[in-house]
Amino acid sequence: MCCEQLVCANCARPVVEAGCSICRAARAEMHGSAPALNLALVALIVTALIVTAGLAAAAVLYGHFAG
Repeated sequence: MCCEQLVCANCARPVVEAGCSICRAARAEMHGSAPALNLALVALIVTALIVTAGLAAAAVLYGHFAG
């Protein structure tokens, strides 16, 4: 759910405006974990690519793909 559609029960303003400490906390909770998740996903993909490249290089060096 997007915080643009939510209204704060404390100050009766849209949560996206962060009019009070409750709004700021709700907005931070909703949007705070997304960048960390994306960073973790990118790190996992990069690690998988490095491992795959290393395995492919080792297979070529040791002749596993020799015909």
